[in-house]
Amino acid sequence: MNTLFDKIWDKHVVQVIDDGPTQLYIDRLYCHEVTTPQAFEGLRKRGLKCFRPAQVFCMPDHNTPTHDQDKPIADPVSRKQVDTLAANAKEFGLTHYGMMSPDNGIIHVVGPEKALSLPGMTIVCGDSHTSTHGAVGAVAFGIGTSEVEMVLASQCILQQKPKSMRITIDGQLGRGVTAKDVALYLMSKLTTSGATGYFVEYAGRAVRDMSMEGRLTLCNLSIEMGARGGFVAPDETTFEYIKGREFAPKGEEWDKAVAYWRTLVSGDDAVFDKELAFDAADIEPMVTYGTNPGMGMGITQRIPLEESIGEAGRASFAKSLEYMGFKPGECLIGHPVDYVFLGACTNGRIEDFRAFASIAKGRKKAEGVVAWLVPGSWAVGRQIREEGLDKVLAEAGFEIRQPGCSACLAMNDDKVPAGKYCVSTSNRNFEGRQGPGARTILASPLVAAAAAVTGVITDPRTLI
Repeated sequence: MNTLFDKIWDKHVVQVIDDGPTQLYIDRLYCHEVTTPQAFEGLRKRGLKCFRPAQVFCMPDHNTPTHDQDKPIADPVSRKQVDTLAANAKEFGLTHYGMMSPDNGIIHVVGPEKALSLPGMTIVCGDSHTSTHGAVGAVAFGIGTSEVEMVLASQCILQQKPKSMRITIDGQLGRGVTAKDVALYLMSKLTTSGATGYFVEYAGRAVRDMSMEGRLTLCNLSIEMGARGGFVAPDETTFEYIKGREFAPKGEEWDKAVAYWRTLVSGDDAVFDKELAFDAADIEPMVTYGTNPGMGMGITQRIPLEESIGEAGRASFAKSLEYMGFKPGECLIGHPVDYVFLGACTNGRIEDFRAFASIAKGRKKAEGVVAWLVPGSWAVGRQIREEGLDKVLAEAGFEIRQPGCSACLAMNDDKVPAGKYCVSTSNRNFEGRQGPGARTILASPLVAAAAAVTGVITDPRTLI
């Protein structure tokens, strides 16, 4: 019996080139403003149109400011990228959700919430975190600019088929432990290259018990283990999440779709190239201490000692700690925090804001902490208001900003100053990722909220 990955991949094969790549049909292409200008210019130079415009959706997110979006973007480079995407979408007849559109947001948040991303699909975007969409049971992965041009021109792509890996997480997650902690835990065990060359299927009770928001977070971070992508087999949680959304099948088509989606499972006798298993009970709230997402530990643990690091990795380990201002053997609980960021395609969904608000309720933002709370889409922003979370957060001293990628990466106004510590719910903690010299500690929304109200890194379980 084939794996689920095999089933979806094989259904989309147009042809296999002998001793070469597979020509794979793509159901959905997402375009944002950063990686697409050269792709559209390539079509123009070759006199080509977009082959299937109805299957392409465009929206700016990386360069959009998270305040005053009704005014022109101040930064000329960001403004040009956003304006160029709008012009290209218009010229090639593509759906475009521009700034201030009620449909706009981070592309990896909007796709699932509008049910543009559906089980069994192949989905690509010029962005590594396209793996997010695997949470609905799709094969989704990031591609380069030349490949974006290929899909625009032909709705196909040339790809080598990745190997398959299943990661099973059995048992129940403990109190205060989230999908973000699961992902950071896996990265700490596998390192940032442990899944290189693989497409990962997540399985086991702890995964099945996750909400769709949790699964989206888990799949989002697959790329940080080196994986080509990650996904979860669709189930009742998936169907319940998709039903009734804008682009979801309706009426009889819904029944037909669900009947097909129920077949999207790996068989009991499916053979994976690699299998790994973990126990949910071993996972606690996580924080990173270094400059890649694999340098993480349980919040109550201590930074590893240098002698526990293999000789080949010691120089980079020491360099990371020097950049972060940490020492081997140090516990991070109680370490002062300057900035807190809630958002990104990793943790900018309604469940993340509910979690943050659950800690903030009845407390006050710590003096001196700058907090950026950024919904992943306008739809999330509307839901925050409908549920009254904005009032809870305002009473605690927090402000909800406008949607965008924000402080996930230093491509807009939300930059962390050099030397400052930011507890961030985003996906990468590379040197300079949140601003030149910024020091990023990746964590869950609960850990971020705990830091925001105490001013120091705090185990959220002491506040729940």
